[in-house]
Amino acid sequence: MEKSKVYFTKDTGSKSLVRLYEALKKELNGNVAVKLHSGERGNQNFLRPEFVKPIIDKVNGTVVECNTAYGHDMGGARFNTTTHMEVMKEHGWTENFDVDILDSEGPDLVLEIPNGKIIKENFVGKDIAKYNSLLVLSHFKGHPMGGYGGALKQLSIGVASSDGKCWIHSTGKSKDMKECWQIPIEHDEFLEAMADAAGSVHNYFKDNVVYINALVNLSVDCDCCHVAEDPCMKDIGIMISTDPVAIDQACLDMVYNSTDPGRDHLVERIESRHGRLTVDAAEKLGYGSKEYELIDID
Repeated sequence: MEKSKVYFTKDTGSKSLVRLYEALKKELNGNVAVKLHSGERGNQNFLRPEFVKPIIDKVNGTVVECNTAYGHDMGGARFNTTTHMEVMKEHGWTENFDVDILDSEGPDLVLEIPNGKIIKENFVGKDIAKYNSLLVLSHFKGHPMGGYGGALKQLSIGVASSDGKCWIHSTGKSKDMKECWQIPIEHDEFLEAMADAAGSVHNYFKDNVVYINALVNLSVDCDCCHVAEDPCMKDIGIMISTDPVAIDQACLDMVYNSTDPGRDHLVERIESRHGRLTVDAAEKLGYGSKEYELIDID
């Protein structure tokens, strides 16, 4: 079986994203959704609009987001469309791109997951149906719950509607924002639920999806944290692939194999949350492989 191709560059300039896309030789056609993290209000580590503008312009994409599942009491300002768009404006997204909050109006689009281990359906913003192709543009970093955030998290929690996020976080027990955080869950089942949900979105777009992971601003915290630690490692580079499992595995390998003094801090975050389990679970579902060929374009 041929290994998945992951292209890599140490160049973290904005033009390198276009170079990677051209090296991949995978054209995204039609109406292209670009899923990225808009950054929580107060967060300092999220990818900036000027960094991703060349690649978004290249694919003529629309920046898409979904509302969160945590309110002001948990430091959130993006849990409804009104305040989410305010943050999008503050962070420069609306002035640079067309922006679509996918779950701004219900009902959600329900994606069936017949082979899901934990959840059998995924609830995503219904506006995703307007798009023919998907570019998943992820900031690779740590995460307080998932251990790390990359392509698989963007596909799962990222594309899920507010209700869908609750569904994943509660391992399929509730879609209510207040209730879902109170339900006791097995942490590993949450990670496996993310893998289930990610597969449903990947399979929805079939061959019309490309993944970019930027290993920059390497904090142990996610861009969803309104108070986040500063980066603990130096920037590593940027990757692109059509395989979400392979690209996340390649990123994890680069972090784990790094000699950077801050490496242990980030690895501890990933290990303490069993982060690699999400990659393992996704591979078992069959929509990606941890076996990859790394191709350096420098």
